[in-house]
Amino acid sequence: MDIRQLRYFIVLAEEKQVSAAAKKLFMSQPPLSQQLKNMEESLGEKLFERSGKFLELTEAGKTLYKYAIQITQMMEEAKSEVADVGAGMDGRLSVGINTFSLSNLNEVFHDFRSRFPKIKYKVQQNESSLLCYLLKMREIELAIVRLPLEINDFTLQHLYSEPFYVVTSKEKKLFSGDATLKEIGKYPLVLPSIEGLGVYYSIHEAFSKAKIQPDVIAEFSDLKLMMELVSTDFGISIVPESLLHLYREYPVNVHKIAKSERLTGDVGLIWLKDHRLSKAAQNFADMLTEAVREKPAIEE
Repeated sequence: MDIRQLRYFIVLAEEKQVSAAAKKLFMSQPPLSQQLKNMEESLGEKLFERSGKFLELTEAGKTLYKYAIQITQMMEEAKSEVADVGAGMDGRLSVGINTFSLSNLNEVFHDFRSRFPKIKYKVQQNESSLLCYLLKMREIELAIVRLPLEINDFTLQHLYSEPFYVVTSKEKKLFSGDATLKEIGKYPLVLPSIEGLGVYYSIHEAFSKAKIQPDVIAEFSDLKLMMELVSTDFGISIVPESLLHLYREYPVNVHKIAKSERLTGDVGLIWLKDHRLSKAAQNFADMLTEAVREKPAIEE
């Protein structure tokens, strides 16, 4: 017995005549009668009794009718839900976010939810290297990461390159315009992130290429505390643009680092190679790419 036979049975039970049921099903009477016979033989029970010109359900038929309605309804719901998931309208979005997130990521999630209200979310924030591990373990499907990063196992969609800024307390305006690494190297420096991770590597690589040994007095994984200390003249810091958007409430002076220093940071979206993204993930990636184009600028 299959779903097609159950649909035939439901129409027979509701029309109470083979001729009327066949007409509604756009088929001739003999094949429909044969399908009914096959069902009864399969179940070993009579499903209908004849009452004059009409068919009446037996007790076994009434029981089957109850389940047939439930089963066909569930099949329709399953088809509809599968179609919604396939279109990205339903399902689950599992995404990893680097500690230095996009400044307008909050807006991206709000916009995404307004367009796809049935989607459920699993969002994990961590350093880029750990997000790569979570992708390999299939704990997440997408990850927003900072480069450079070992990404041989992943497909990379570059999102944007962002400048770095030097940040000082509001009380001390140490630079008149764009700052050079040589000028920055004269002051006690506190850095975001820790050794081995993207932002830290980019900053130290720039100093190394400039043959300057910076006076790094502290490193912070707690970025909120770092910005608070910078604002109270604990030291100066070098940060990517996205961090300034995240912690713009602190009273600091902000100066762009001179372009000649070539200190920039790249942010990308990655997923496992040869992995076909779910429609929900693809929709999110498309929306994220669009949002990057509308990122607000930093006021110095």
